[in-house]
Amino acid sequence: PLRYPATCMFKGSVESEKYQYIIHGGKTPNNELSDKIYVMSVVCKNNKKVTFRCTEKDLVGDVPEARYGHSIDVVYSRGKSVGVLFGGRAYIPSAQRTTEKWNSVADCLPHVFLLDFEFGCSTAYILPELQDGLSFHVSIARNDTIYILGGHSLANNVRPANLYRIRVDLPLGSPAVNCTVLPGGISVSSAILTQTNKDEFVIVGGYQLENQKRMVCNIVSFEDNKIAIREMETPDWTPDIKHSKIWFGSNMG
Repeated sequence: PLRYPATCMFKGSVESEKYQYIIHGGKTPNNELSDKIYVMSVVCKNNKKVTFRCTEKDLVGDVPEARYGHSIDVVYSRGKSVGVLFGGRAYIPSAQRTTEKWNSVADCLPHVFLLDFEFGCSTAYILPELQDGLSFHVSIARNDTIYILGGHSLANNVRPANLYRIRVDLPLGSPAVNCTVLPGGISVSSAILTQTNKDEFVIVGGYQLENQKRMVCNIVSFEDNKIAIREMETPDWTPDIKHSKIWFGSNMG
């Protein structure tokens, strides 16, 4: 059992009907961090019963350290696919841990990891545009591109209005990864992201300050590979939501 794992859906190709789920990292109930990666797939559907298979996947190369609050997505380029892992928090290095600070966490380095699920290889990339570690950001994957929105920087205790575009090219040789800083980002962490149609997503909830819930909602739309973020009409929140100290939710359907 894990808390805050990073999860994504993985198809062998964009057109494939079969898919698996990739699960990475998270916290255990004993407050331990996991660096394990699991592949979960549907084995069979029999009447109303669905049977899953979950297998642990070993990685070699630049293996991401145990973390939580990060994101994992899959991109597709030139008929190939690769996982992209970014952000999160981890315990401070063992040399810095004292009895008082044993469970202290810090931002992970802002490296972008490419994960080859077929061969179990992981490679870390350092991109100059990504200067600060981020956690609980929003990530959206489209074809060969991932968009990173918002997030929380533990080192600075800020939720910058980030909007990064990370593009992955998978030629026959080494992959090429580049990052572009885009205008029009939003300041949010721990939000819920739901896809409402092929080119549209909705962002609900989250925090804009440490003790301030984010009550506005946003629509993220794509047209000709351009991203646009705009506020949508706010729902009539129930008193329970308005006055609760904790803001959470699930897929909005």
